Amino acid sequence: MTRILVVDDEPQIVRALRINLRARGYDVDVAGSGAAALKAAAGHPPDLVVLDLGLPDLDGTEVIRGLRGWTAVPIIVLSGRAGSEDKVAALDAGADDYVTKPFGVDELLARIRAVTRRLAPVTPGVPALRIGRHLVDLADRTVTRDDGTEVKLTPTQWAVLEKLLRNPGKLVSQRQLLHDVWGPEYQQETTYLRQYLAQLRRKLEDDPARPRHLITEPGMGYRYRP
Repeated sequence: MTRILVVDDEPQIVRALRINLRARGYDVDVAGSGAAALKAAAGHPPDLVVLDLGLPDLDGTEVIRGLRGWTAVPIIVLSGRAGSEDKVAALDAGADDYVTKPFGVDELLARIRAVTRRLAPVTPGVPALRIGRHLVDLADRTVTRDDGTEVKLTPTQWAVLEKLLRNPGKLVSQRQLLHDVWGPEYQQETTYLRQYLAQLRRKLEDDPARPRHLITEPGMGYRYRP
């Protein structure tokens, strides 16, 4: 059973999410503060986190960074902050998706299903590939530097990278990436792509400002150049 940690200090939202998620077969833990969330995640590691940014003790982005220090668990952010800067900050900190309050439960459930799909095992067929000084093994979901250290990627970062690496040299359109990684309802969320490609370049390219392997085709899409 998929365990979801719901982090929010609004009792009505926590109650509604607990009822709806349990009704659909999810195991639900709850936390009302950032500190409680980090403690709960460490004590009973969740399969997915639904996280409000406006917590009473810590900003949600701090909680994301705290989680990302040791786990790649998918994180869906909830927030009443509608500005793009907050979305960018959350995604850049390591969130996998963003839902603006007020939201419909059906929308959140759809995004949970989309994120969960990214955890599916990678199908075989692509050998380990190199990006600069990194060896990427899609089958084992590992990235290893030449010095032997491992680079951690989130499930969404893996999904974006896999789509590009499985199409070496080919242009993958923005629309196709959004559809395959996030779902058909995400056709306009190009901010997601910019943020995730920037994250991948910082982790994998020798010079992220002048990428040699993860290439942007302005206005069109992205390409993995072997």
